[in-house]
Amino acid sequence: MRPRRKAKYEDLGLDTRTGTTGYRALNKDGTFNVRKHNVPLLERINMFHSLVTMSWPSFFAILVTVYFGINLFFASLYVIIGTEHLTGIRGTTTMEKFLDSFFFSAQTITTLGYGQVAPLNLPANIVAATESLLGLLLFALATGLMYGRFSKPYASIKYSTFGLIAPYLDINGFMFRVVNPKNNQLIEVEASVTLSMQRKDNPDSREFHLLELERSKVILFPTMWTIVHPITENSPLLGISPDEMMERDTEFLIFIKAFDESFSQTVYSKSSYKANEIKWGEKFTYLTKRHGSGVSIDVGGIDLTYKAALN
Repeated sequence: MRPRRKAKYEDLGLDTRTGTTGYRALNKDGTFNVRKHNVPLLERINMFHSLVTMSWPSFFAILVTVYFGINLFFASLYVIIGTEHLTGIRGTTTMEKFLDSFFFSAQTITTLGYGQVAPLNLPANIVAATESLLGLLLFALATGLMYGRFSKPYASIKYSTFGLIAPYLDINGFMFRVVNPKNNQLIEVEASVTLSMQRKDNPDSREFHLLELERSKVILFPTMWTIVHPITENSPLLGISPDEMMERDTEFLIFIKAFDESFSQTVYSKSSYKANEIKWGEKFTYLTKRHGSGVSIDVGGIDLTYKAALN
């Protein structure tokens, strides 16, 4: 049996047959631009992942909604079985009785219990006991989720909004800038850049090239890092024009791996640049300045550039 011939282009697991113009493999925030269909609901849902990765406002909105929803449910149960089974209910109208039951439910689910209202007989005791057990489980779950969110390592690397095709030494280069805006220390930071574009001989397919970098790893990362791909004779970007880059629907896929000293774990960051996010004939402004015995960095100026003629 003849050995299979190795493919010329490596697709990184993103599939080469996605050559339609306008395709973007990676969103700017690092999420994959993939939609999955015909997946059963129970197989698609990952509650822990969703609750740990969603935004803080969304997370707290869900907590508050669940908390009030459960209290409304049990308050309704107390009203249905009859508030005469609860001692200390002072309301006379249906709404007043419901509000008294609601606040009794809130005291029960949190195991607070001021003592003003208490169950009198078996039906009310069963409902109250069930609610207190549910409250213990839910608060334990909420505590675990809060810990998971706080303890989740996250590489908060900030990327320049645009990539540049700029003069580099006596040639040109593709470059972009990254910085860690947080106070945590990232060490042994590694970067890789993959070029994705439509193939000339088959626009319905894409080709992928792992670009050689001037420096693919830095041991320490306290300041900004300008990541550069020199456009040499071996570069797939040699001779490419802005129009061709647009026509071939070019995308630069950025992958960064680092070790976070705060969590003692490896963290990852991803982003991408499309052809319309590349500026030609500009260089990044140097932002590191002397400050006392150290240096200061203008993180907000990460996108500052100036005109520079290409070689």
